[in-house]
Amino acid sequence: MTRKSKIKEMQSILVQRRDALRKAIAGDDSMLRNFSQQNSGDVVDFACDSNNLEVGSKLAEAGSRELKRIELALQGIQDGTYGVCKACQKNIPLARLQALPYAALCIRCKVAAEEQGLDPSNIVDWSQILDNDASSPDIGVNFT
Repeated sequence: MTRKSKIKEMQSILVQRRDALRKAIAGDDSMLRNFSQQNSGDVVDFACDSNNLEVGSKLAEAGSRELKRIELALQGIQDGTYGVCKACQKNIPLARLQALPYAALCIRCKVAAEEQGLDPSNIVDWSQILDNDASSPDIGVNFT
């Protein structure tokens, strides 16, 4: 099977996951609103409600981050950049894309970023790291 046909398969998987996440996030959002509108009976109820609200909020946040990555991957399929590492510009191996269809970095670059203490999933503009010159302000990353 060619890389192009595998990418078509990834597109189908990404669309299914995107749709499922959208439904889940919409449900989580309504659940969070319901929690915030409830009046708790006592301190224990309030503590349980607060805990449930916090857990629900964290789950919705994680789902939103994943949804954003999926949408970026789908955009990459449309513009022909899907499967290309955002850092080194080499093809991301198909095995990695099958394991993590919205991967933006090859394993080598992902490991290098983590070793530098970076969270590559939160970095949107890789040019700030890769093209850092002396005239641009340091963003607090140790490159040594």
